[in-house]
Amino acid sequence: CILKKSIAQVAAKTLASARQMLQVARVFYNAGLPVRTLRSGGTPCNRILDRLIQKLDTRFQTGQAVQRHFSGQASPQPRKVTVVGSGNWGCAIAKIVAQNTATLPEFHDTVAMWMFEEEVEHMGVKMKLSEVFNQSKENIKYLPGIQLPQNVVAEPDVKKAVADADILVWVLPHQFVPRTVQNMGNPKPGAMSVSLIKGGLELEGGKLGLCSDVLRKLLQHSVSVLMGANVANEVAQGQFCEATLGSDAPAEAQALLVKLFDCQDFRVRAVDDIAGVELCGALKNVVALGAGFCDGLDFGGNTKAAIIRIGLEEMTHFIRHFHPGVKDNTFLESCGVADLITTCFGGRNRKCAEAFVRGKGVRSWEEIEKELLGGQKLQGTLTAQEIWPVMVEHELCEKLPLLTTIYQIAFESKNPRAIVALSPVQRD
Repeated sequence: CILKKSIAQVAAKTLASARQMLQVARVFYNAGLPVRTLRSGGTPCNRILDRLIQKLDTRFQTGQAVQRHFSGQASPQPRKVTVVGSGNWGCAIAKIVAQNTATLPEFHDTVAMWMFEEEVEHMGVKMKLSEVFNQSKENIKYLPGIQLPQNVVAEPDVKKAVADADILVWVLPHQFVPRTVQNMGNPKPGAMSVSLIKGGLELEGGKLGLCSDVLRKLLQHSVSVLMGANVANEVAQGQFCEATLGSDAPAEAQALLVKLFDCQDFRVRAVDDIAGVELCGALKNVVALGAGFCDGLDFGGNTKAAIIRIGLEEMTHFIRHFHPGVKDNTFLESCGVADLITTCFGGRNRKCAEAFVRGKGVRSWEEIEKELLGGQKLQGTLTAQEIWPVMVEHELCEKLPLLTTIYQIAFESKNPRAIVALSPVQRD
């Protein structure tokens, strides 16, 4: 009886110590201190815990593993994540995702990244881009100077890249989506996607279709969207920013997706408004063309501020025309006004639009894109071409004079100075 009582006391002390170590380990991890520096105090029970902590120190699963052992709970299978796309934004978000998967038990450590195979010159030798990346963890063509975590692995075969993936993160130009889905085959049953794709709008049956709709139809699973004031290079450098997750997934899945992206330097908030989030992300690129036209004409901050304000107003009107249920607060999230501001002051659409005006119509958009973007794609001009027939069919041109003028300057040789000579708004 005395022996049984002693064993029970030891077991109780061990469980209490495990719980205390869990709390302390969390504090250490959040402070950036290695868990292996924890030491318990020297008793036989605590020395057992010390050895356990050392054994599990490679990841912060120490407390959870001990707690599950004593409670008898089974550990859920970690979700595998694949980033579909490897341009500058694809690599920037892969860096965020990989940092999180390396520390969160909900996810498998390794992040696969589908990389379209290209030949590049590296240190005087022609090599495949994926090989250079897997050796150096740097995308020397699309995100030079930034090293991604070791747990990001580039895979040029899209079918292999997405095999067994539970979460697909889509970051590629929208015009490549159908072909990519066709080449990858059927996704894993129960998988879900997050689209970071801006654009891909089309009119279908009188309703404005979204790129997420296309993905949802092709993949036959849940598709959320992530948009925000996120210039890729700044995100990759760890500069603080925010993003908005638009999702109609169940609360548990939505929380999991927030965990996948949210971190100290990249704060994510979820809203139940996929259409509002995604359309803000697409239309702001068109308004950014107008901001670039202003820069090409050497107008100042007052003019650009006016373009931004009018642009936000017209974005709101356009979105509400097709999706009257969008939420007011969505426009105040990072995907709305914040993304519009940063895109109108930085980013590829503004830069190319400025070059277009300074070139006085001599250079085409294709030439400017090739010269300034180094293989990246310009989204603002594509989106402008997508929404123009929609605006015409729904008689929105007079109600949206800024978006109308931007299209006419870009594709109908209208004088760029028309950007500050907008017609009075005609709305009901």
